Amino acid sequence: MRLLLIRHGQTPSNAGFLLDTAVPGPGLTELGERQAAALPEALAGEDIEAVYASTLVRTRLTAAPLAAAHGLEVIVRDGIREVSAGDLEMLPGHSERGELYMRTVFAWAAGDTAPRIPGGESGAEALARYDAVVAEAADSGAGTVALVSHGAAIRMWTAARADNVDVPFAAARPLDNTGVVVLEGSPSDGWKALTWQGAVVAPAGESGPAGQPLDAAG
Repeated sequence: MRLLLIRHGQTPSNAGFLLDTAVPGPGLTELGERQAAALPEALAGEDIEAVYASTLVRTRLTAAPLAAAHGLEVIVRDGIREVSAGDLEMLPGHSERGELYMRTVFAWAAGDTAPRIPGGESGAEALARYDAVVAEAADSGAGTVALVSHGAAIRMWTAARADNVDVPFAAARPLDNTGVVVLEGSPSDGWKALTWQGAVVAPAGESGPAGQPLDAAG
């Protein structure tokens, strides 16, 4: 299966660099609405057969134009929502306490899934719910599936599950709003990241830099 993990369009909290993870969450800014409207053209080369979104308003609003362009209904699943910030909710992401959020998320991706976000979930819980939605999508038989999700959750899951993406790679590459990570594989055979926000990701075991721009790679 070809799996497109898409971060939602911009929200007011994104513009303020706040940890805003609670359901249902805010809608999109005007820029976010334009980003969502541009997705169908940006992904025109993809034969998308299913579109999923999380239970947060921003992902459903982002997914709607893409689903409509393919004549599909948006499938809403809680499992691909953002990693819960718990007691860190609405703190600035770059504050001392706010930085604990991403440190914990990347510890999960590195394999230490026991730690819990203060007042929130553990890595085992976050990965299990995300895995369940990916497995559902794979079981559907669709060849290409788009999951409109969230920045921390996408980076965490990809670093944990893709053979050729490690924590340093994901930590160094924040996803822009409506940024896309393209993967190929299955829950049983594993996953390989093909591109990360438009840059080729080197296959596992290959020498040379990962993240070579697509145009330079031909």
